Amino acid sequence: MDIKEIQNLIKFVAKSGATEVKLEMDDFKITIKTTETGNTETTYIQQLPVNPLQQAVAPASQAAVAPAAAVEAVADENSKYITIKSPIIGTFYRKPAPDKEAFAEVGKTIKQGDVVCVIEAMKLFNEIESEISGKIVKVLVDDASPVEFDQPLFLVDPS
Repeated sequence: MDIKEIQNLIKFVAKSGATEVKLEMDDFKITIKTTETGNTETTYIQQLPVNPLQQAVAPASQAAVAPAAAVEAVADENSKYITIKSPIIGTFYRKPAPDKEAFAEVGKTIKQGDVVCVIEAMKLFNEIESEISGKIVKVLVDDASPVEFDQPLFLVDPS
């Protein structure tokens, strides 16, 4: 099983609503646990002895499937902003309805637990709540556009 297949499995489990999935093959074991907030924790364990080339690749694979978080610091060293990421795959909407006001606008101050957008997945509208407090600095996705799992949606200034 390569890293792409593992990532697809993680996305599938996150979408399905299952709380725990265990997969055991001949040479490895994977356990994926999801929490109520949608965060996913993945454990990758190599069980059988492998050749030196595979041993060098295994730690990189493990790092690539580290716990996924909906909020993560932006990689830029000079940036003090935090990114709110999509916890699911679906269609991103900034408003609860076409004639309503947007949940989060640039410059708006949000609190932890405030709804910042809605993502439609399989005809269900999922309200996405902020896990941090701060001011919206930038909206990174256009309204009514498709989003991927872990895709950045908003930049937030926590100060």
